[in-house]
Amino acid sequence: MTISVVVPCFNEEESIPLFYAEMERVREVMGTEFEYIFINDGSSDNTLSVLRDLNLVNPKAHYISFSRNFGKEAALYAGLQHAKGNYVTVMDVDLQDPPELLIEMKKRLDEVVELDCVGTRRVTREGEPPIRSFFARMFYKLINHISQVEMVDGARDFRLMRRPMVDAILELSEYNRFSKGIFAWVGFETQYLEYKNVERVAGKTSWNFWSLFKYSIEGIVNFSDAPLNIAFVGGLLSWFLAFIMVVFIVVRTLVFGDPTSGWPSLMTVILFLGGFQLLTIGILGKYIGKIFMETKKRPVYVIKEKSDNEKLF
Repeated sequence: MTISVVVPCFNEEESIPLFYAEMERVREVMGTEFEYIFINDGSSDNTLSVLRDLNLVNPKAHYISFSRNFGKEAALYAGLQHAKGNYVTVMDVDLQDPPELLIEMKKRLDEVVELDCVGTRRVTREGEPPIRSFFARMFYKLINHISQVEMVDGARDFRLMRRPMVDAILELSEYNRFSKGIFAWVGFETQYLEYKNVERVAGKTSWNFWSLFKYSIEGIVNFSDAPLNIAFVGGLLSWFLAFIMVVFIVVRTLVFGDPTSGWPSLMTVILFLGGFQLLTIGILGKYIGKIFMETKKRPVYVIKEKSDNEKLF
């Protein structure tokens, strides 16, 4: 029995040794073989050097180094593609995903044959900026209302999956990826372990409010066509209101004459309609852009260097 540990890394030279030491402690407790697959996602620090040294110490600590930064989604996809274990887990290297939870996760999978995946879910967001926590909760409420798949509030990418679920995920080779949605879309029986938020052990996060906001937009566009429906309904309502206003103006002119229209009201209507048109064009452009990138059929990532011990790759 082997567990593949997929670990995306971006400027994590300080965190990798701490993560590896903690994972080795958990491995000894579990009595299970680990194969590590670290993905260097175009780091600008000494992450790659640290991974090379670690591979020399432990040949089962494999690494993949991208030619540039392709993003966490590409790193996750690359790790899953190269994972060979019976079980596969996805983890953050900053130890915000508590490694000791793997013990309980594997125990549940071993006890319940019908269970395909054990995920993790944060029940608190202590240490995060309040505005980030607020928008995160709003995102899950929104996406679960407009999407056909349910995404659990607070769910992390950190999960332990059986091989059939991993193979199903790899069948989705789309360029525009949103792993939380993909994990939910493929189905499979999943249970969640709850835990309290854990702070990073070292380094600085590469995620800020703006990057998380863009990531949430990607999730909405990838797993819902609700924005297109909103644009259509909004345009229909605007046309209907404009028609009513035309009738009102014609009737008023015939009955009361043609009084001079107010400049503020005229500009308000023009700005409202113009702004709504730009919004709908932007929504359409977002979906068209997704289609454009998919039709190019570019690879999700490009590998510059990788370890090849035991002919893993």
